[in-house]
Amino acid sequence: MNPERQRVPVLDVDATPLRVDGVIEVLGDLIASGTASTVLGHNLHSVTLFHSCAGFRSLYDRSAVVLLDGAPVAMLWGLAHQRQLKPLGQGTMAYRLGSMDWIPALGSVPGLDRIAVVGAGREANTKAVARLREIVPGATVDGMPGESWDESLENAVVTWLGEFRPQLVLLGLGMPLQETVLQKRLPELPPAVYCAVGGAIEQVAGVQKLAPRWLGRLGLEWAWRLVLHPGRVAYRVFIEPWKLAGLLIGRRIQSSRSKGK
Repeated sequence: MNPERQRVPVLDVDATPLRVDGVIEVLGDLIASGTASTVLGHNLHSVTLFHSCAGFRSLYDRSAVVLLDGAPVAMLWGLAHQRQLKPLGQGTMAYRLGSMDWIPALGSVPGLDRIAVVGAGREANTKAVARLREIVPGATVDGMPGESWDESLENAVVTWLGEFRPQLVLLGLGMPLQETVLQKRLPELPPAVYCAVGGAIEQVAGVQKLAPRWLGRLGLEWAWRLVLHPGRVAYRVFIEPWKLAGLLIGRRIQSSRSKGK
């Protein structure tokens, strides 16, 4: 059974508020079900794509879990659910989970024996596989790099996954490529839990430095990424929020007109 979704006001999306222990429990349940399912995350970039791309939106609507990945998304959800948070003794940011918040806890997932790592360069992928073998002792872990992704490599990965038959797949191709691949190829893939993890493979490998967690709790992780990767991150920080605002305003205008008819 999929955990309950809750509305994130202002952004007009639904997400699955979980802490790390909740993610581990849900992963165990999904693995035990023996079906193909997805675990995604919502940040401002994904919310923009959700409201501008029907295929992207369809994947998120069908996902078993959509974590509160971005700090603004978690904060807006928290503003609407403060009554729920207070009895738990946890702040909003306890529910803000990036991939590196729960991947180190995978050793606690019951029944997890086979893990596939898809994405990043060859060196990072190899190091991430080695690290995951330490995190989940006794598990069979293997990987395929995702650099220079094209249709030929995509077909090879689909074939390899069918032969390897993993229970859990960490798919780190960056957004929206990883989501596009899941949207297109999920019906062909073997039963497993497919987790879209973005750049987390390089972080697991130690190739990419992880932002200090206190920055994440303050909602300032974007500043860390901007300093390290200005060319990649600047558009998302300075331009995309305005695009998202335009999309949300357009939705509200359209909704008002529909109600007025």
